[in-house]
Formats: sequence, structure tokens, C-alpha cells
Amino acid sequence: MDPAFHPINKGRPAAAMRIIRHHTDVPDFARGAVVAIGNFDGVHRGHQAVIGTARELAQNMGVPLAVMVFEPHPRQFFAPDAPFFRLSSFRAKVALLAEQGVEIVYALPFDANMAALTAPDFVSEVLVKGLGAVHVAVGYDFCFGKGRAGDITLLRYMSDMEGFGVSVISPQGDKSESGEGQDAYSSTRIRDALSEGRVEDAAHMLGRPWFIEGRVLDGDKRGRTIGFPTANVALDGIVTPKLGVYAVEIEIEDGDHKGTYKGVANLGKRPTFNKKDVLLEVNLFDFTGDIYGAHLRVSLIGFIRPEQKFDGLDALKAQIAADADSARQILG
Repeated sequence: MDPAFHPINKGRPAAAMRIIRHHTDVPDFARGAVVAIGNFDGVHRGHQAVIGTARELAQNMGVPLAVMVFEPHPRQFFAPDAPFFRLSSFRAKVALLAEQGVEIVYALPFDANMAALTAPDFVSEVLVKGLGAVHVAVGYDFCFGKGRAGDITLLRYMSDMEGFGVSVISPQGDKSESGEGQDAYSSTRIRDALSEGRVEDAAHMLGRPWFIEGRVLDGDKRGRTIGFPTANVALDGIVTPKLGVYAVEIEIEDGDHKGTYKGVANLGKRPTFNKKDVLLEVNLFDFTGDIYGAHLRVSLIGFIRPEQKFDGLDALKAQIAADADSARQILG
């Protein structure tokens, strides 16, 4: 297994992290941190390298480790009607950051006022006056301020003026197929992989399988009538991968059946029943409990086949049985 599939702090209690919503009202305990800055959508291996550098600096300096993100994502602010693109919800992002040892998240609102801040004002008003950052860690392509006019050169220049440190992390990725250069890990590449059903490639770049999370919905219970009961989860505000059937691992995060299970899932619009909304329908292997209302994390492990329409229930049942066998083989 890829070494990056083992987060440094798996299972860290969410209560250990503090979330700060405004840079103008930062309590004393949350000032003076080493701050990793970025959108960190998906918290992929490139992001983990930035956070890892910040973590080591914070440990050496004896100060808190913090991450600064914008919420909502600036892309949502500038294009509110665009299709959903996020790899992880804010809730999921916070959990993933906690696994990386982050103690403080500055989840600053991206609004018209923030969008209008010039690059120098962003540094002086947000990073210095607001957060009191002693050191910042950013990726090689970091841009900031109105019109993304600020770059690494300006950040270094202002850090000398304002008295804080800067670490710039080089691209993280794999050697390109041509053997020349590097294909950097990026949220865009991960979205592309998911849209094509290449969940193994997405997992490699993320350092873990990509997951969908949410509460189990009270559905039409049709699965029970054909011998394959499902737990239904909506895709609220995140990117939609390729529609189809997947081998999955399921973590029930609360309730009487809390634990990890294996299963098969259909992600799609259910054309056999003339449905239009996209829903994740999960069948947990060898499981009979009631989990309505429970919170699930469903990791996509392997793509089995595209979604298709069946002529009747018998054909659907036969295919679901075959899909379950395929999923068991993939999951071992």
C-alpha cells in the first residue's frame, strides 16, 4: 500500500481543533502560529507536503500549527452558478486537516471585502495584524490579493518588512509519462480522474481513497423488495464522479452500528426507475441493521461498470448480484 495512505493522526478527536471564522477577532491563543495557506480542497499529497513543512516548523518553534482557508471557496464566490467542483465538504476538510495534526483552522469568509483586498493589504491586515502569523508555508504557485496580483516574490518581500518567515514548497507529484518533468498533484487532476472513474489514480494523488459522506436518507426502500437493501446518501455540494457502480468501503461514524464495512454502491440517476437526481445507493455486505440517520463515509475503491437502464427487476437483480461478486473480488 502507498505510504501516504497512512495519515499521521488518524482518529484525532475533532474537539482538539479550534475553528476561527474572522481575522478581525482572533483570540490570543490562536495568534502567533505557523500558518499553512491554501484552499486545500481534498487535502491531497501536495497539500500534505505544505502542511507537513508547517508542522515541522511549528514543532521546532513551540507554537501552534494552523491552516488558513477561505469558506466559501473563492471559486464559489466568483461563479456561484457553476457546477459543484469541491472534492470535500468543509466538514470533511476539517476532519482531514485534523488527521494532519492541525490545531487551528482560520476559515475566513471570502466575500466582496476580502476579494477587494490588495495583496499588500492582505499580508498586513490579515496575516500580520489579524492572525499574528510568525511563519507561513505556501505552495509554489500561491497567489493572493485582489486579482491574484500577489505572488511569492511579493510575499517574501513583505515578510522581510513585517518580520515573519516564509517557506515555499516545490511541486509534489510523479514523473511524467514522457519521463521528462513531473505531473504535480492537483485538485484539477483528481477531479479529472474521478470524472473518468479512475478512482485508483485519484486515491494515489490524495493519499487515500476519495469518499462521499453524509447522513443516510429515508428513501423509497425499493432495494429491500429485491433482496439488496441500500443506505442512500446525497452528494451535497461536491463534485460528481463518473456515474456507475463501485466497490466501496463504508465507515459508519455514529450510532449502534459504528464501524467499518465493505460493500457495493451505485452512483447515479437510477434510469430503470425514471429518477433524475444523483444519489449514492450503498449495499453493505452481510449487514442487516437499521442505520437511517447515521453519518457515513463511503470510500470509492474500484469502478465496476457504468450506470445502465434495465428492462425489468429480474435483469436488475441479476446484475446487482454480479456487481456484488465483482466488488468482493476487488475488496478482497
